Amino acid sequence: MTQTNIYSVNGQVSGSIDVPVAFETPFRPDIIKKAVLAAAANKRQPYGPNEGSGMRHSVSTWGKGRGVARVQRIHDGRKATESPNNVSGRRAHPPRPEKIWAQKVNKKELAIARRSALAATADADCVRSRGHQFDDNVSFPIVVEDGLQDIYATSEIYEVLDKIGLGYDLERAKEGRKIRAGRGKMRNRRYRTPVSVLIVVSDRDLPVFKGAKNLPGVQIESVGTLNTTLLAPGGDAGRLTVYTKSAVEKIGAWTQ
Repeated sequence: MTQTNIYSVNGQVSGSIDVPVAFETPFRPDIIKKAVLAAAANKRQPYGPNEGSGMRHSVSTWGKGRGVARVQRIHDGRKATESPNNVSGRRAHPPRPEKIWAQKVNKKELAIARRSALAATADADCVRSRGHQFDDNVSFPIVVEDGLQDIYATSEIYEVLDKIGLGYDLERAKEGRKIRAGRGKMRNRRYRTPVSVLIVVSDRDLPVFKGAKNLPGVQIESVGTLNTTLLAPGGDAGRLTVYTKSAVEKIGAWTQ
């Protein structure tokens, strides 16, 4: 069984720990992509126009011989309506709220996807190819002592990650924040921030949750709610991930 270093909150190597078997799962980018896309589809909320929209008019047609288009016009008037090419008319091919977006994935495939995405976080080359930046002497998987879980201040969490050698990626995410292109900037998602470090801890409701969420691009999650989407955002495996010692011990108990 391979081992990896345990970093202290001061950035120094304080010991070593056995790497769980889950980190040795073969790399399956096809199953990872399938699981992530299915999760995104299952979260999608169906939408569409109300039934009968654009068709609630008392209309009639003038017929032929008047030199005008033979479209439906408001009764006792001249305004054309109901047709898609007219103002106040129905939409030609609107999205259908009854469409089913959900996708099914086998349970064994979901388990393989999560374990494979987990194993990719322990491969320095895979993490670097995803665009993350870190010191060359960082040992993977990155494990930090449990003292990280008790840190409340955002500045202190930043210092710990910086001393380990992950400060470059934190700055990359901070400087990469930009205004989103398109209509999304008008819909409560004006800014887009690059994905940065994922911190995996043993339990929820820990002090580190308050401070870590303020760092741009940084996410924090407990082992119990860890999923493929967090480990491989967008279906691209190899996210820069930091595990606490107790979190790694819990991952060692995974059976699937």
